[in-house]
Amino acid sequence: MNDFYIALGANLLSGTASPTASVRAALARLQQPDIRVERVSALYRTPCFPAGAGPDYVNAAAHVTSVLDPHAVLARLHEIEADFGRERKERWASRTLDLDLIACGARILPDRETYDRWRCMPLSDQKTSSPSQLILPHPRVQDRAFVLVPLRDIAADWVHPVLDRSITDMCNALSPGKLGEIVLIEH
Repeated sequence: MNDFYIALGANLLSGTASPTASVRAALARLQQPDIRVERVSALYRTPCFPAGAGPDYVNAAAHVTSVLDPHAVLARLHEIEADFGRERKERWASRTLDLDLIACGARILPDRETYDRWRCMPLSDQKTSSPSQLILPHPRVQDRAFVLVPLRDIAADWVHPVLDRSITDMCNALSPGKLGEIVLIEH
């Protein structure tokens, strides 16, 4: 079995469903015959990223296990997103649903050199470039409070295989201002 960590977010209506309802429904959809939901975080309200690009998000995280490989799990996440009306037109645009595969255990994909190139990419290039292949762990998980805070609920001790820091350590390294932007909605 493989351990996967998934970040969930929404900031637009999906049909008539609110972002909170969409995140809850997506969490239910993650449970499948070959994917088992192990733990789910609380729901949080977080500022849109990048700042000012749209309404606040509802974010959560899930730990799932599966016999599937990371590419198959990512394909399932994309299917669920599409069912909620997700369209991939613009990088970092507002979304009806966003399901990001953050990590698969301690795997580094596709290789360390590619991972390092994406992790160290300047923000200006990140805005216009997206990888053509799966990069794990997510190259900027360590910078994103809206991912780290929900992950801390379910995987506080997970250690980043490149940075050798736990989720808790990465959260503690964020500025108090960034952490203060993450507001608990419900457990």
